[in-house]
Amino acid sequence: MSGTEIIFEVSEDELDGGYSASALGFGIHTEGDTIEDLRRNVREAVDCYFDDGMERPRPIRLG
Repeated sequence: MSGTEIIFEVSEDELDGGYSASALGFGIHTEGDTIEDLRRNVREAVDCYFDDGMERPRPIRLG
């Protein structure tokens, strides 16, 4: 699986502000107040989702 990538669908909350992201094909979801926060939270969520013994897909892409 390390040759594949994780693609996150990103949406902006127009009423309350901020962003949310959900990985396509994985149960990974996160949010952030800014795009920079979202990017950081996505990396953290991926690290939490895949434990040390699992191969994790690279790269991570926000779409």
